[in-house]
Amino acid sequence: MPEPILYGTVFSGHAHRVLLLARMLGREIRLEAAPPEIRRTEAFGALNPLRQIPVLVDGDVVLPDSNAIMVYLARRHGAGSGWIPAAPLQEAEMQRWLSLAAGELAYGPARARVVLQFGVEEDLPHAQRIAATLLAFMEQHLAGREFLVGTRPTLADLAMASYVAVAPEGGIPLTPYPAIGAWLERLRALPGWFDMPARPLPAALAS
Repeated sequence: MPEPILYGTVFSGHAHRVLLLARMLGREIRLEAAPPEIRRTEAFGALNPLRQIPVLVDGDVVLPDSNAIMVYLARRHGAGSGWIPAAPLQEAEMQRWLSLAAGELAYGPARARVVLQFGVEEDLPHAQRIAATLLAFMEQHLAGREFLVGTRPTLADLAMASYVAVAPEGGIPLTPYPAIGAWLERLRALPGWFDMPARPLPAALAS
């Protein structure tokens, strides 16, 4: 079977979370660059009519959406690995964090970052306010916990970590959130972790 391909970019947290999981599962996935000009092509539209990244092509499987891709990979290649909790309540808690990753995380830290790093015209103060609310919630939740759900890392941690780790690139400092900082360090210590390539910090945070 040909090597699975993930269409995305190296600066996409959505692609990063998928590549993290694949590496932690010991699976090789090739990242195929899909910048905006590629996403406007008919060929990419055939893979995902919404023209969003990432998209996984794994043999006959064509699957958009990073959270859906992570569930697919964990179910297919990670049986017994714990990335999806076995207990019903913990699995539901993990799903809640996946929803937050698609909601507040995307509209807060991730959106602030694309405004400052890529010149996307969005409401930066609004995104930063959403980020502040989300990070305060995460800080309280992580106090006394090692991971977001249960006692080991799950898809919840990977779904949230990619964009939280680069929140300063969107003008959102992490220094007020020591529990989040400690959580990120625990994730960085996991075998297979790698950071997204760094982007320049905004002037207010660069000093």
